[in-house]
Parts: sequence; C-alpha cells; structure tokens
Amino acid sequence: MQAWQVHENGEPSEVMRLTEVERPTPGDGQVLLRVRAANVNFPDALLCRGQYQVRPPLPFTPGVEICGETEDGRRVIANPALPYGGFAEYALADARALLPAPESLDDAEAAALHIGYQTGWFGLHRRAHLEAGETLLVHAAAGGVGSAAVQLGKAAGATVIGVVGGADKAAVARELGCDVVVDRRGEDVVAAVKEATGGRGADVIYDPVGGEAYTQSAKLVAFEGRIVVVGFASGTIPSPALNHALVKNYSIVGLHWGLYNTKNPKLVRHCHEQLTELAARGVVKPLVSERVPLAEAAGAVQRVADGVTTGRLAVVLEKGASA
Repeated sequence: MQAWQVHENGEPSEVMRLTEVERPTPGDGQVLLRVRAANVNFPDALLCRGQYQVRPPLPFTPGVEICGETEDGRRVIANPALPYGGFAEYALADARALLPAPESLDDAEAAALHIGYQTGWFGLHRRAHLEAGETLLVHAAAGGVGSAAVQLGKAAGATVIGVVGGADKAAVARELGCDVVVDRRGEDVVAAVKEATGGRGADVIYDPVGGEAYTQSAKLVAFEGRIVVVGFASGTIPSPALNHALVKNYSIVGLHWGLYNTKNPKLVRHCHEQLTELAARGVVKPLVSERVPLAEAAGAVQRVADGVTTGRLAVVLEKGASA
C-alpha cells in the first residue's frame, strides 16, 4: 500500500515521503481500516516537527483523524493508532473507539466532524458552560478549529464574534455565521470587540492561538467570563497574570480533549451523538475548503502548518486501495 512516512523531524513538505509499504497488522484490540478520507490537522505538522505531546517512533505515518471503512463495510470515524496514521491507504485504530460516520456527511466532512468539533463541544459546553444569549469570541474563526466553535456557538444560541487574519478569512467567518467579524490585520481587536459589546466584553473566549491572542482575551473577557485555552497555534505559550484573573473575576480553563478518551470515554460517545444530531439537522457542517488526493498530502499539511488555509483540508482516497 502507499503511505506517507516521516523518517526525520522537520517541516512537513520536507520530511514527508510517499512510499510503498506493507499493510499494518492489527494488534490486540485494534482494527485495520481502509482510509476513505483523512482530515489535515495542525497536530500533524507538530508531529512532523517532533513538537507534539505524542512522539511516535520513526518512521511513522501522520494523520490523526480519518473516515475509514471496516472489513465488513461499515463507515466509521477514528483516530488512527500511531505510528500507522491516516495519510495512507490503510490505518490501524482502537476497535473500542470507533464512531459511526454520520450519514448526512460525505467522507471528508465526516472525517472533520471529530477532533475539532469534539474539542469545540467539550470546550464550550463541558468547560465553559456556554449559555444561550451569551457572547462568544472565537480566535482564528475561519480555521479548522475555530470554524467548528463558531458553528457550535451559533447552535447554542450565542452571539458569536470571530477574529480572523485577512479579508478572505473574514468573508469565510461571515459565511459561517459570525455576528461580528474583526480582521486583526486591519483593525484594533480590543477596540473593535469592546465597541461591539458596549464595553462589556465576551462571556466566553475560545483561544486555539495563544500568544498575542491570549493577551487580547484577557483584556476582553467579561465579568465572570471564561477563557478556554485550546492550543497555541501562534507558537507562543502565554503566561497568564493570575492577579488579573482575580481582579477581573474571570476563569481560565484548559481543554485537552484527548484526555476524555481515557478518563471518560462515555462522554466522547455522548458528544458524537450530539454532533451527529446537529449534522443531521444541518445546524453544523464541517467547512471542507479543499479536497486533495493522497499524492498531495504533504503540501496540504504544510499549508495548514503555515496558517494560510480556511476551514479544513482533507485527503480523499479513491476506492480500490492497493495491497
């Protein structure tokens, strides 16, 4: 079968190589899946660079999120078991963690209705307890993680403010349903959000960026507001001033979605049921901005790493994978 492999750490476009390898053999509790579509995530780039919290042995195949097919023909969503990731014709996954792919979504959309949307659901509902009528601020609102949070925020009845970088991303954020869009490249984010909220700020701030975005969040969080720390796509991990959180009376909550798979897997399945229902109603629908063949996976991962994409990029495989 064909698979992308990383033999040394570095930039995705430089270290990912498409090679011919043997199909992986499932271990105890694992299942072999034919990959139908693999969603590209920022962690794939971090894996290539050797900067992710999980460091699989070299060589490994990246690709942490797929829509696959079981031997009996079921279409499922899975997180591949590294080092046998999703940018390949076949991948391995934990049999107990397989989730049914929503019938309302195609393969690429189904692959994308997992990590980003689960992260958004847990972040907004489990950690921040977002309520209808509240104001939600989403950083990087046109990206893969941010776009999911925007849709979930609207589904929850919140007023959503999206912060983006550039006119193209601003247009995408409006299409996603943002009530207010702030282009950080041409506007003062703090001033614009304060104006939009009458000086009150946002009740919940969803931050997958870190760095300067977090600094803005601390200035914009409302009384009894919640800042959800999701990731650090900027590459800069902020150091919050806890005296500031005390004086303004707000909460800083972290979200590591992967922990729920081991700490409370029932919640992951419950979340998937909620997301499947929202997808069936058309309330949420992953924004897949580009579908590429397996041969172009490395370039797709590099574009996500460079922060020049909107929504999700998906690697879509043709039927009839090789042995």
